[in-house]
Amino acid sequence: MPVRKKLPRKERRLAREQEAITPNGISQSLLRYPLIICIGFTILVELLLYIGLRQIVRVWENSISWRGKRRQLRNRLREAGSYAEWCTAADALDNYMGKDQWKKAAPYGFYDYRLIQKVIQHLKKYRQSDDPEDAFNLKDVLYACLKQNFAGIENSKLYSNTYLGTKVLVEEYVNEVTRAIDALARSPHLSSKDKLLAFKLYSRNYGRSAFCLSGGAGFGYYHLGVIRALLDRNLLPSIITGTSAGSLLGAIVCTRTDEELRQVLVPGLAERINIVDGTFVDRLKNYFKTGAIFDSEKWCREAMWYTRGSMTFKEAYERTGRIYNVSVVPSDAHSPPKLLNYITAPDCVIWSAVLASAAIPGVLNAVVLMQKTKTGQLIPYNYGHRFKDGSLRTDIPSQTLHNYFNVNYTIVSQVNPHIHLFFYAPQGSPGRPVTHLNGKGWRGGFLASTMEQVLKLELSKWLKVLRDLDLLPKLLNQDWSSIWLQKFDGDVTILPKSKLSDWLHLLSDPNEERLKMLFRVGELRTWPKITMISNRMRIENAIELNRKALKNTI
Repeated sequence: MPVRKKLPRKERRLAREQEAITPNGISQSLLRYPLIICIGFTILVELLLYIGLRQIVRVWENSISWRGKRRQLRNRLREAGSYAEWCTAADALDNYMGKDQWKKAAPYGFYDYRLIQKVIQHLKKYRQSDDPEDAFNLKDVLYACLKQNFAGIENSKLYSNTYLGTKVLVEEYVNEVTRAIDALARSPHLSSKDKLLAFKLYSRNYGRSAFCLSGGAGFGYYHLGVIRALLDRNLLPSIITGTSAGSLLGAIVCTRTDEELRQVLVPGLAERINIVDGTFVDRLKNYFKTGAIFDSEKWCREAMWYTRGSMTFKEAYERTGRIYNVSVVPSDAHSPPKLLNYITAPDCVIWSAVLASAAIPGVLNAVVLMQKTKTGQLIPYNYGHRFKDGSLRTDIPSQTLHNYFNVNYTIVSQVNPHIHLFFYAPQGSPGRPVTHLNGKGWRGGFLASTMEQVLKLELSKWLKVLRDLDLLPKLLNQDWSSIWLQKFDGDVTILPKSKLSDWLHLLSDPNEERLKMLFRVGELRTWPKITMISNRMRIENAIELNRKALKNTI
C-alpha cells in the first residue's frame, strides 16, 4: 500500500538537498559544537532549576495553603463523581473563602462593568417593548455588543477568582443577550430578510469557537474525559481540530452523532483500542526494516474503526454537521503545514489524514494521503506527496482556523507531556484561583512567580538561539525546535493532571481500568472551565440556531 512504501533513494536525495541549503563557514564549523555543548548545559541547569522550583511551590501550597477545613473542602471537590456534585463542592469552597461578596459586587478592574450595565438596561427595555422602532433599536444594540470579548466579558480573570461561576453581572449579561437574540428573531416588526442579514453580521462579528485536541502519544487518551465532559453539557463546538494523537480521538467525535458518541465514550472503549502492540524486539526489528518502530499498514486497519471506515472529510461533515480539521506537515522541510478539512480536502479519506498527523519520524513513516473517487475507489491524494505529524510545527492551528472558518475563540485540550509542565498560571486560571492572600496574591508568592517566569523565558531564549543559528543537526531529517517554540494554548486551555507513571504508557494502549481513570481525570480538569465555556457558547449557539431557523423560512 502507498502508506508503507519506503524510498531510500529519495531520502538520500533529500539529505543532499538539505546539506546544500545549510549555512556553512569556517567560524561556524569551529564554534558550532562548542556552542551546542555550552547552550545544552545551560538549558539542562535551567530546566532542573525550573522543575525544582515547581516542586517547591507544590509542597508549599499543599502544606501551607491547604490546611484544615479548606483541605477537606478541596478533597470533596476532587472526589466528586459528577458535575452536579462538583458544583456543590465548588460552591461550598467559594462560600468558605468568602467569594460570594466578590461575585455580587459589579466593580472589577478587568472588565467595563458600567458599559455592561447600560447594555443590559437597553436590551431589557427594547426586548420588552411593542414599539416597532424599539425592534430596530434592539437590533442596533446587539450590533454593538455581539463582538468578541465585548467590554472584557471573556477575560479569563473574571473566572480565575472563584471555583464556580463569575460575577453575577456577567451571568445577567449572558442571560439578557441570549433572550434579546431570541426576541429579535421572533420580532414581527422586521422582515425575515432584514433579520437574516442582521444574524449573518452578528455571526461574522462574534466569530466562532473551535475545540482543539493536541498531540501527546499515550497522553492523548486524556482527551476522552474532556470530550465527554463537554458533550454531557452540550458544549462541544461544531468546529474540531486534531493533531497527532488528538486527530485519532477527534475522528471518533466528528464521524459520529451525539447519541452515538454517548454510547462509545465509556471505559469499555478500551476493548476497541488496539493501535500499539508488539514487543520491544518486534519494534526494533521493524525500525531496522522500515525506518519506523510501528507498521503503518496495521495502524491503517485499526484507524478505520475510529473513522467509520473510509469516510471522507466531506462525508463526515454531511453526516454529523461537525467540521473536522487535521493538521499535517509535508515531508519536505520547507513546505508549509496543511490543514485538511471539507473545504481544503473534501474527498480526502480521514484515516489517511489521521495516520499522517501521527507520523512522528522514527515512530511511523511519512504517509501518502488517500482520496475517494466518485466510484468509491481509493487513490493517492496530492500527487502521492507524503505527510507527517502536524504537531511538529502546528499543534494548535489557530490562525488557519480563523482564515477558513472565522474562528476567534479556541478551547484547547493540551496533553503534550513536554508542554504542560510549563503552564503555571501565577495569578490563577479559570476555576482554579490562587489561594494565597485570598486570591489576590501570586502562586507560591511573588518571588517564586518571578523566578518561574525568568527561567521559562531563559529556556525559550536558548531554544530560539539554537533554532535561529541553525546549530542543531537534523535528527531523522527533522528540525525538532518547533515542538517547544510554537503556540500551545488557547482562550481556554484544559491541562491533564498527569503523573510520572504516565510516561510508562507513552507508547501503549490503555486497558479498561486505566481508561476509566483517564476519563475521570479529563472530566475533573474540564469542570472548572465549564462556566467560562458555557457563557461563550450560549451566545454563539443562540446566534447560529436562530440564523439557521431564519434561513429555513426564506
